[in-house]
Amino acid sequence: MKKILVAISVIMISLFSFFFFLGYNSVKADEKTTAIIGHVITQEIQGNEMDHAEVMSNELTALMHKYSIEMTTVLLQYMPSILDSISAQLRQELDKQYKCSLQGDYKNKECS
Repeated sequence: MKKILVAISVIMISLFSFFFFLGYNSVKADEKTTAIIGHVITQEIQGNEMDHAEVMSNELTALMHKYSIEMTTVLLQYMPSILDSISAQLRQELDKQYKCSLQGDYKNKECS
């Protein structure tokens, strides 16, 4: 029984230290931007050649990815409303076609 308690204690201390020391140092969103700006400034001060267009392209790609994920989330959230409006428009168009097909020689403004 004593060995089991010691083993559980060791496991708990290990997990606690892992989450406290490794998990606690999570990266924040603005740290990436700060790191990139720092790198660009450092390269300019050192006089190293740097492709600024590539850096900008990579940042724009990251922003496009972020916003595309947000867009899919919003799209999935509003999908029932979107599908309802599309089905209502389809029903109206089909009703109009059916009404026009029932009319003989006489055609009203909608069907002519």
